[in-house]
Amino acid sequence: MLQYYFLLGVRSLRRNPALTALMVLILAIGVAASVSTLTILHVMSGDPIPQKSERLFAPVVDVNPKEGYVPGQSYSDHQLTYKDAMAFLNSKQGVRRAAMYGINGVVEPARKELGVTGLDGIATSVDFFAMFDVPFLYGQAWREAEDRSAADVVVFSRKKAEQLFGAVNPVGQKIRMMNGEYTVVGVIDDWKPSPRFFIYNGRTAAFASEDEFFVPISNAIRRETPHAGSMSCSGARDPGWQSLLDSECTWFHFWFEIKSASQRSDLKTYVDSYVSEQQKLGRFPRHAPNKLFNVREWLVERRVIGDDSKISAWLAFGFLLLCLVNTIGLLLAKFSVRASEVGVRRALGASKRQIFTQFLIEAAVVGLVGAVVGVVLAIGALQLIALQSRALAAVAHMDWMMLAVTFLMSVSAAVLAGILPTWRACQVTPAIQLKLQ
Repeated sequence: MLQYYFLLGVRSLRRNPALTALMVLILAIGVAASVSTLTILHVMSGDPIPQKSERLFAPVVDVNPKEGYVPGQSYSDHQLTYKDAMAFLNSKQGVRRAAMYGINGVVEPARKELGVTGLDGIATSVDFFAMFDVPFLYGQAWREAEDRSAADVVVFSRKKAEQLFGAVNPVGQKIRMMNGEYTVVGVIDDWKPSPRFFIYNGRTAAFASEDEFFVPISNAIRRETPHAGSMSCSGARDPGWQSLLDSECTWFHFWFEIKSASQRSDLKTYVDSYVSEQQKLGRFPRHAPNKLFNVREWLVERRVIGDDSKISAWLAFGFLLLCLVNTIGLLLAKFSVRASEVGVRRALGASKRQIFTQFLIEAAVVGLVGAVVGVVLAIGALQLIALQSRALAAVAHMDWMMLAVTFLMSVSAAVLAGILPTWRACQVTPAIQLKLQ
C-alpha cells in the first residue's frame, strides 16, 4: 500500500505543476542554504586525527610576568619558549615527543628553468612523522642520529617534490636551500590534516596552509633559521640569536603522545613538577595553572570554529524555517482543491488514517524532489564559497554524510510541513462534498 501511495505522490506532482514547482524550489533553497553552512561547520569541527586524538596532548604553561595577571583569566599565549620546548623534548615523557616551529626557506632547484623559489615549512623533531601518522611516498623520516647531529636533511611534500624534481624518486639527491646543501631523505604522500592543528596560527592557516618541507629542529637552530609565525616576548632582551634562545619569548609548539588516555594524569604531574622546579629558579612568576589539551580540546581552546560560523548556521536554519512556513501555505492550497476527491474516497470506505498516510507520503515525495534540487543548489553554493579564499576552499566540499543529511533534512522538512495540511484534508465531511458534486 505504501508503494501505491508513493506512486500516487509521484503522479500528483503533475497536478498544479506551477504550485508544485514553487514548493520544490522554496524547499530546495531552504535546504541548500542550511546544508551549505552546515557542511562548512561539519568540516571545520571534524577530528583531524581520530585514531589517536585522545592520546595527543599540547602543554600550555604561562611564563609571562606577574604584572597585569588576573587569576582565573584564560590563556592568551599558547606557545612555549625554546628552553621549555627543549626540556619537554628531552624529558622522555610519553611514547613520543615533537617540538616544532614554522619556518620559511628559499630553494635553488636543479631545474634552472624554475628559478629560486620560496617554501613554507616546519622545523621539527623526528617523532613528528610517527606521532601524526604522516604517510611517506618515498624514503622515510631522518634518523635520531641526524636529529642529534643537526644534519642537513630535508623531507618534502609530494607536490613540492614533483615541482622541484619531477615525477621521480628524489631520495638521496642534494638541493641547495637555506644557505646550505641539503640531502632529500623522504617525500611524504598526500597529507593535509584539516584543520592543521599541530601548529596553529589562526583559522585561515588552520585550513589553507600546506607544509612544503620539514627539516630537523636542531638543524634550524644551528643555522639560526628565524621563525615564521607569531612570537610573544614579555620583556626586553639583548639582540642576537642566542639571546632569543635564552629569553622568555614564546614561539614553539609542542605535542606529547602517550600510550593511553589513562596516562594523562601522569603527564600532567610531570608538567606541574617541571614548572615547580623552574619557579625555584625565578621563572613562571604568575603561578598560573598548567594545562594539557588533547586534540579536540585544543581545537575548542583555540576557537578553530568561530562564533561567526555558528551564527551563520543558525541564520540558515532560521531561513529554512521560513521556507517551511511558506511550504505549509502552499500545501494547504494544493490539498484544499482536492476536497471533493477526499469526500468520495471517504464515502467509499477510506479511513482518515489512510487519507492521512496518502497525503503525507505525497508531501514526502515533494521533499524528495526538493532534496535533489537542493543538492544541486548546495554544491553550486559551496563552489561559489570556495572561490572566496583558500581557507574556505579547503572546507567547502560535501561528503557522503552531508549528502545523506541533505536528503534526510529535505524529506523531514516536507513531512513536517505537510502535517497540518494533511490533517486539514482529513477533516472533510463526505456528505457535504457529495452534495456539492
